[in-house]
Amino acid sequence: MPRLQRQNKIMNPRVCSRQVALAFLFALGLPSARAWDYEGHRIVNQLALASLPSDFPAFVHSPTAAERIAFLAGEPDRWKSMPDLPLRHTNNPDHYLDLEQLAWAGLDPASLSPLRYEFAVQFAAGRAAHPGKFPPIDPLKDAEHTREWPGFLPWKITESYDQLKAACSYLRAFEQGGGTATEIANAQFNIVYLMGVMGHFVGDGAQPLHDTVQHNGWVGDNPHGYTTDPKFHAWIDGGFIARAGIRFADLAPRARSAKVLTTVPAAGERDAMFAGVMRYLRDQNERVVPLYELEKAGKLKADGSPGSVDGRGFIEEQLLRGGEMLGSIWLTAWRTAPPDQYLLDQLARRSAAAAK
Repeated sequence: MPRLQRQNKIMNPRVCSRQVALAFLFALGLPSARAWDYEGHRIVNQLALASLPSDFPAFVHSPTAAERIAFLAGEPDRWKSMPDLPLRHTNNPDHYLDLEQLAWAGLDPASLSPLRYEFAVQFAAGRAAHPGKFPPIDPLKDAEHTREWPGFLPWKITESYDQLKAACSYLRAFEQGGGTATEIANAQFNIVYLMGVMGHFVGDGAQPLHDTVQHNGWVGDNPHGYTTDPKFHAWIDGGFIARAGIRFADLAPRARSAKVLTTVPAAGERDAMFAGVMRYLRDQNERVVPLYELEKAGKLKADGSPGSVDGRGFIEEQLLRGGEMLGSIWLTAWRTAPPDQYLLDQLARRSAAAAK
């Protein structure tokens, strides 16, 4: 979703009802379509499912589970419809990372802490040490108190991976240690939920405008004359996809096989998955200028013109990248989940007690 909350004043919910607050948000032009729009996010989750090898647990491919995973791709954007500030304060920054702000704060993207709050302390210190690098914050446009942060997308993805890995561990424990059919089914439901919701954030990362300060049209020095239209983000999120008629069925034959990502940190890394996610986001950030170049050349109109083929190819490539990365994270969580020894011991004691 375009970060229009960064540009518009949001009514204080303490002085208005929830209904009035929502009406105010929509009056400000808050679009109903969200990041990649729902259809784009569905496509990423569906491509990830299509990327999985045959030995991945079959229950995720049942019609009910597959549809739920696709549906949950839109869940974190549905939370954005709520005016409640505690939710908006925590959820909204999880959808992006303005990578350029890291350099402004004197931080190396390759050596960030994988711990969210440790990073927050580092970034706050860097921001305070380089105040001239950052635009001033207008408190009337920062009801959520999020503008001082560059976003937390890689932390959200990594934390979600760890949650999924834990769920894979306790599913195996229930299956191997005598769990009941209900316990096993509940563990499977949890895995489906975590896979689906996580997919939203990995999909966000595949949209280059979620990885840059240039998210709602170009800001600052603009020697190449790139568009400054704040609606550019919404057009990339879904306008082009809808107009061009991009569908999962079109991309399914091109789905890329998931692969197990490294879980061994390289020299200077503290967490291998976090480092891999950061590389993924930095790769998409490198696509920001090419995306603006396509717009400048008139190749993002989705009007059937020859130039629009290039625009379609760019958008489809980003959806494919998102699906590949998401499937790889899912597969890595399943393959590397350690035994849940605590639960196995509990189940063994329960079984022994029942046998007496």
